[in-house]
Formats: sequence, C-alpha cells, structure tokens
Amino acid sequence: MTPARTLYRDLTLIDGTGAEPVPSAAVVVEDGVIVYAGPSAAAPGARPEDTVESLGGRTLLPGFIDAHVHFGFADGRALATNNSEVSRSLHAFESAERMRLTLEAGVTGARDLGGADAGFRIAQERGLIRGPRLSMALRLMSHTGGHADFTLPSGPDPHDREHSASEIADSPHEVRVSTRRLIRDGADVIKVCATGGLTSPSDGPTDEGVTEEEIAVIVAEGAAHGGRPVAAHAQGAAGIRNAVRGGAASIEHGYLIDDEGIDLMLEHGTFLVPTLTTFDFEDRIHLMSQKAIDTKRALADETYERISHAVSRGVRVAMGTDAGISEHGRNLREPAQMVSVGLTPMGAIVAGTRDAAELVGTVDRVGTVETGKLADLVVCDGDPLADIALLGNRENVVLVVQGGEVVKDTRP
Repeated sequence: MTPARTLYRDLTLIDGTGAEPVPSAAVVVEDGVIVYAGPSAAAPGARPEDTVESLGGRTLLPGFIDAHVHFGFADGRALATNNSEVSRSLHAFESAERMRLTLEAGVTGARDLGGADAGFRIAQERGLIRGPRLSMALRLMSHTGGHADFTLPSGPDPHDREHSASEIADSPHEVRVSTRRLIRDGADVIKVCATGGLTSPSDGPTDEGVTEEEIAVIVAEGAAHGGRPVAAHAQGAAGIRNAVRGGAASIEHGYLIDDEGIDLMLEHGTFLVPTLTTFDFEDRIHLMSQKAIDTKRALADETYERISHAVSRGVRVAMGTDAGISEHGRNLREPAQMVSVGLTPMGAIVAGTRDAAELVGTVDRVGTVETGKLADLVVCDGDPLADIALLGNRENVVLVVQGGEVVKDTRP
C-alpha cells in the first residue's frame, strides 16, 4: 500500500531553526513524518493519491512547546487547596479540557511541572484525550514551610499522598527518597522549589528553599534513573545560584537573577524559562490572593529589568507560561513577552520551538520543520515576524497538526 502523503503548499515557512523564512515554500508529510520542507520549486510532485492543501500564503511554523504548565489546576487558589471544591472525576475532565485548549492554541508539546499525575500523559499517548505530548514532574518538591507546603493556617494539609501537587522533603536523605518516589510514580523531570514564590503561602521570592547540596543529590539520583533532569522553581538571586550550582537543567521564573547567577547559567548552559505571562494578570486578580497581587505588582519592573539583562548577556531562553497561574489556552502570548525583554521575534519563536524541545529532551523528534521530524505544524494568519503578538490570539492559529494528524482546522 502506498503511504499516505499530504502536500502543504502556498505558504511561508519558518522552520524553527532560526533560519530566514522561506517564501513560496512547501512541506510534505508522509505517515506523520516530514519528508520535505523547503522551496516549492524543489518539492516532490503531487501523486494522484496525495492530499494537497493550499495554505493561501499563510505562515507555517513548528508546533510550539510550553516548558512550564500546570494542567491540574486553573488558578493558584485551586493549587493551594488541591482542587478541593471539585470531585476527582470532574477534575480529570477539567484538566483534559485545559489540555485540548492548549493544543488548539498551537502548543503540541508541554512540560507539566506539578499538579497532574502520569495518567494524563498515558491518556494522551493512547488517544483517549487530545492535548500536547507531555513530560511530567507530577509534584513540586519543597521544604516544610516552603513554596509547595500548602498547610492551611488552621493546620490541615489539603494535599493527601495519593492526589497532591506537593512533595515535602527536608534533608539530603529525604530528597533522595522523594526523588525515587517521584520516579516510581512516573516523573520525567524533577521539579524542586529552590526559593519561595509570588504565590507562596508561607515564604517569598527571596527566601531560599531546597539547598544546593540537596539539589545536587536530586540531580545525581535523576541521572542514575534514566537521566531525568531537574527544573528549579527559583525567583530570588540566592536560590537561583544554588540551583545552578546544584546542577538544575533550567531555572523556572528567574525573576530576580543577578550577574553572578547569569555567570553561572552561562558557564553551565542552564536554560531560563521566564514565564513572563504571569505578570499579565490584572484580568485574573479575582483568582489570586491579595499577597500574590501585591508581590507581583511590586516586583514587575525589577523582574523585566533583570530578565532583559540576562537575555542581553546571552542566557538561553525556552518558552514557558506557568499556565495554571496564567491562563490556559493563551500560551502563545508568551513570545510577545519574550520580545519585550530583548529577544527578536525569530528568537522568541525559536525559544518556543527548537530550544524548548532541547530543554524538554525531544529535539530529536520535534521542535523544527525538518526532514525526519514528526509533523507537528502550526499555521497562522499573518506574519509573526512582523507582529509576534498575533500568535497570542487563538483565532489567528487556523491549523494545528500533531504527528501528521489535523487536530484543528478553522480555515474558511
């Protein structure tokens, strides 16, 4: 039997490598894999049995990868209370709906950094739900009283062992055991809280959390079990330095990074995932505590200044939105945020495609539109290099293809 083949033509190609766009381009997909991407003049001719799709001059890009999401909740309050207002079955359906919205926004891969269990990854792989391919942390590892300790002021902890977004550990021995427990439960990446945070119940962004020594133990344990990397929630400068020296693969947020931290990140090749969309929150203040609102407003200017400085010095950036704190399904607002701190529009696209795939560990299969890669494709109206903000409007994302399968098509 002749393999199924689709020819996309009449398009401008931005392939995710950082190369110049290719006008009058074509992309050929066979059995879910890209077999040609480049100028139309050199493309294979269409066979009678092929499907030919004219894209009407639109722009075709790789599927985006959001390296920091939380599908298990819709806002910080739901995280803190462990979704106590909904049943576990309803929570599963709501999480699946958030995954669908994210996929249709143009995000074909994501790294869930706490709040959802491995069943969501398995369900997506089996085709039971539609959403991005997932790499998962399952739970956030934190000290007692740290960023992921959600014990209520009255004393109870709403996070039971079976359904929890938190993993509490307080010593090198305990973090080793916790890492093994997370790996047993299906974690692909280990999320650690190296500082408090803007939404922390008991500490703040400049408070240090999991220590450098403990992070090094976690990194070693992850390396010994299939090379699972560490993603470090780190907002204050001291915690950022601890995380990088301990061997974390990425700094999540990094809002108050200093020059010493930047030096360390450049030395170690550590990625920065700045999640700047979380500062676009004024329409979501009804979902936030007053403490979080006040802290975000107080730190916004310094955050943008420090992240801009890190970008100017060459720290590698991967796209992440912290969706769950920010809004699910509007993930591609983040490229415009990255441009605001100094990336070019092309650099922001690469940060959300090839570089995010490198961080997540999938760059051999996705992240660019190149021969041999899976056909994860996004087609948008307009030119995102001229107006990067257009990607943030889901209506401009008119076609999404995941592994060769059309999962959204709103073209007239």
